[in-house]
Amino acid sequence: MAMSALKFEVLAPIAMPEGPAVDLVHLSRQTMGDAALETELLGLFARQAAVVTARLAQDSTAVALCRADLAHTLKGSARSVGANRVAAAAEAYEAAARDGATPDLAALQGAVAEACAVVADLIGA
Repeated sequence: MAMSALKFEVLAPIAMPEGPAVDLVHLSRQTMGDAALETELLGLFARQAAVVTARLAQDSTAVALCRADLAHTLKGSARSVGANRVAAAAEAYEAAARDGATPDLAALQGAVAEACAVVADLIGA
């Protein structure tokens, strides 16, 4: 049984959404204005984003097999708190990983760093 060669293609850079790194109006709607819940969700998002991007940066077979799933998880988390740039970068990363193309980790890391800096300012972390 012969193995076919994997094809990799680099996709065009993603267009980042306009607006703030974290949409606080969206977050407030999601939490019905509960400031304590907003703080808790932002903290959870920041921790998860850091863990996921660190895992995606690892060069291992185990991570390679779940890159798209990790990005998908981060995309959902980012959307829930209004981190739209992270969600867009994670969506592009996920699509590239599922298509066998080279995912843009740098774009995802940049969006996560920006959102996490905003979160740290907001919650004092």
